[in-house]
Amino acid sequence: MQNIAIFCGSKFGANQQYENDVISLGKILGIAKKHIIYGGGKAGLMGTIANQVMQHGGTVTGIIPKFLNQIERENYDITELIITETMHERKQLLFGKSDAAIVLPGGYGTLDELFEMLTWNQLELHQIKIFILNTNGFYNHLLAHIEVMKKEIFLYENKFTEIIVLPNAAALQLYL
Repeated sequence: MQNIAIFCGSKFGANQQYENDVISLGKILGIAKKHIIYGGGKAGLMGTIANQVMQHGGTVTGIIPKFLNQIERENYDITELIITETMHERKQLLFGKSDAAIVLPGGYGTLDELFEMLTWNQLELHQIKIFILNTNGFYNHLLAHIEVMKKEIFLYENKFTEIIVLPNAAALQLYL
């Protein structure tokens, strides 16, 4: 697990603990000399994780479509910035460069990337280990609904569709 996709919000959210956990996670990943691949923006939790990984010795590739520069502002203070034409191209590159993913608190885009990655794993288009950083139970309702989908037999059995839930950033160290 060397190249890790990070999915998270371009905002900070209402709870300071989200940013605190992202700062801790960035430090852990940087010190472990991991390479993260993320959405390429400076704003919110996205900018924070990139900055922390860089400050602590890791490397960062950002992938951002041109049109998002108005919203998320491109981050040039990272190892590599790739500018794509479309969101689809962004996701293909992001997924293709990653061997694991960590999902942090975020909005629609974060969930879109999580579920696309789970779907691609289920279809065996790739086999990427997926973690959710469940800060203050942010994803409890989503995880409960996934359990309902399992119980109602709407999901296929596949070890790469299993999600590893981390209660805090420090828990990731067991997997590094």
